[in-house]
Amino acid sequence: MVRKWTGPGWSIRVALAAIVAGVCLSGCGTTSSSPTPSAASTPGLARSVPDWVDIPSIGARSTLIPLGLDASKAIQTPPVDKPQQAGWYEYSPTPGQVGPAVILGHIDGDHQEGIFWRLHDLKPGATVSIGRHDGTRVTFTVTRVDEVSKSAFPTNTVYGDTTDPELRLITCGGAFDTATRNYLDNIVVYATMTS
Repeated sequence: MVRKWTGPGWSIRVALAAIVAGVCLSGCGTTSSSPTPSAASTPGLARSVPDWVDIPSIGARSTLIPLGLDASKAIQTPPVDKPQQAGWYEYSPTPGQVGPAVILGHIDGDHQEGIFWRLHDLKPGATVSIGRHDGTRVTFTVTRVDEVSKSAFPTNTVYGDTTDPELRLITCGGAFDTATRNYLDNIVVYATMTS
């Protein structure tokens, strides 16, 4: 079940706890509580929506579509019949702003590999480039890749405020439960802006 969004402004807190719902072939769920905000200490770039993402080490490149909230206040996801399409949650910071910008994509869909099929193969030190609508290109360096159980999803760590511009890439992963048609885990990539 997708958790409803009740937070103010662009805050991603509880809303993003459900961001992975629908990211894989038939949906993924997490549980959450709202993290405590922290004060930002390092300035980032001005807000500018992202146009594309490129992750050379896993051969993943996609335009980015904005993802908002549906009528029931659940996070939208990229269309499952276009699994190579990635999306950016438009109520999160834009890549380069202080805070965790969030990009999500499918591991698979419509009987084919998704844009984040190889996300679990990323290693610390890999780079992720984001093209922004203002013409700037920002580069993030992967600091860690986690596979986490949906029953113990680290909401505060993934979606909580940060003092620097950061990036989260999220998809489904782990074993696929054929009875429920859900992946049991999530793959979460953490990255910090380096240029």
